[in-house]
Amino acid sequence: MPLIQVDLDRDLFDSSHEALSEAIHQAQLDSLGVPADDLFQVFRPHGPGELVFSPTYGGVDRQRLVLIRITMVHMYPVSKKRELYEALVHRLGEAGVRAEDLLVSVVENGFEDWYAGRL
Repeated sequence: MPLIQVDLDRDLFDSSHEALSEAIHQAQLDSLGVPADDLFQVFRPHGPGELVFSPTYGGVDRQRLVLIRITMVHMYPVSKKRELYEALVHRLGEAGVRAEDLLVSVVENGFEDWYAGRL
């Protein structure tokens, strides 16, 4: 049950949050094989000056920042995580987000660290 948290500009959220949500979810389905009803996303839109980032860090030309934090159980090999990153770039690209504007962070924990409505 990955938990997706997305920080992004208010204008991008207002214009595209449904397409972004679908793109992120489809990327999970494509790469991790999560069940179709495994959908838990939190979008946090920000106003001017609230997202501070380097436009050139790592030699990347960033025009805006779309920060995606994924909290999930430690059960996927590195190859699956790379597939997820590639799927996110592809699907979000179709939704109008440049690969250079993405920053994805995966945080892993154990099954014992989750409660999802029943024990």
